[in-house]
Amino acid sequence: MRTRTTAIWLPVVVAAALTAVVPFAYRTTTSWAETTPTDPATATGVAETAAPAGETGTFVDACPPVAPPHASCFARYQVSGVEPLADGTPAGFGAADLRSAYDLPATGGSGHVVAVVDAYSNPNVETDLAAYRAQYGLPECTTASGCLRIVNQDGEASPLPEPDAGWALEISLDLDMVSATCPQCQLLLVEANSSSLEDLGTAVATAVSLGADVVSNSYGTSVEFAEEVDYEHYYNQPGHPIVVSAGDLGYSVSFPAVSRYVTAVGGTSLTREADGAWSESVWSGTGSGCSAYIPKPEWQTDENCPMRMVGDIAAVADPATGVAVYDTFSQSGWTIVGGTSAAAPIIAGVYALTGTASKVNDGSPPWRNRAAGLFRDVTTGTNVPSAFAVTCGNDYLCTGVVGYDGPTGWGTPQGVGGLAAS
Repeated sequence: MRTRTTAIWLPVVVAAALTAVVPFAYRTTTSWAETTPTDPATATGVAETAAPAGETGTFVDACPPVAPPHASCFARYQVSGVEPLADGTPAGFGAADLRSAYDLPATGGSGHVVAVVDAYSNPNVETDLAAYRAQYGLPECTTASGCLRIVNQDGEASPLPEPDAGWALEISLDLDMVSATCPQCQLLLVEANSSSLEDLGTAVATAVSLGADVVSNSYGTSVEFAEEVDYEHYYNQPGHPIVVSAGDLGYSVSFPAVSRYVTAVGGTSLTREADGAWSESVWSGTGSGCSAYIPKPEWQTDENCPMRMVGDIAAVADPATGVAVYDTFSQSGWTIVGGTSAAAPIIAGVYALTGTASKVNDGSPPWRNRAAGLFRDVTTGTNVPSAFAVTCGNDYLCTGVVGYDGPTGWGTPQGVGGLAAS
């Protein structure tokens, strides 16, 4: 048996004082960005990169990489090939597609609150959300009705943080994905003052204090750092599933996804076959790996990682097979978005549908409910380019295999039972 204390692939050094993970064909930026909010009038994305082999389109990171203890959002959007279908339907998977792929009910979640935590703000969020929900026949969800609530990290409706182009797209993505998977859930958007882990963590605690049943977090550091343990307490919220994106840098570990108190969500490439059936493979950009700092929780049973292993479960994240999102602050309306930023709110919606969120204290449900039929086992693909696969021993840490693997955890939901707590 091979034992590892860490599993971090480090192909590029992007700062003199900090070694960061920069995946092949995904990020081309060579320095950590400032955390100043971005004006959509001047925003051009972090870096346009050609699609990996077998994919089409050009993709842009919505948020630039930032050094810990700040976090970056993990939304990635297409900037080419985003044309409506022949019938005028927006390109990208819509709400009904996602419910079909993951065998989710068209109703459910009434009375449950899913919180989305993001940095900065999106001034157009309510009208954009209304457009998304109207397109897919979902019930209205407005601030006037009480279905949608928007607050700052202190729980107040005003003042909200200043806008940011990248995080605005992230906000639209998150609310759209929760709407798609849990149409009757109430939505709570908590906007942190900045992308610092202190502010984002405070926003998580605020979400719980305001009654959120589930909290979705589509951001992370993209690289571990020794002081991450000092921020774990924000994500220790017993009775409230805290769902976190695993990251978009391939075989690498991100905080807070690596926290022992959260459900770490990896990403897949999702395909509808000619007969209407769905299939998935590991998305090459999804994060996974073995922590260097966080102890292994008792509910994790994989053999080759003595510390906390990422991830626990997965959903669609490949921007080449991405989801339809409506955003008018940083985009011109409909766009196709991916990244594990899409996967986390999808899973958050599924947690709410179970009706058992109050019994969840950590990321253990997929590990305890791994019976056949509750998950689609993702057994193909890797998040390490083939030339570098030896960095994880070609095993489950970075490769889709039968049963558990790092990139997709125990697989993707097939119904809500896999996330139900007893």
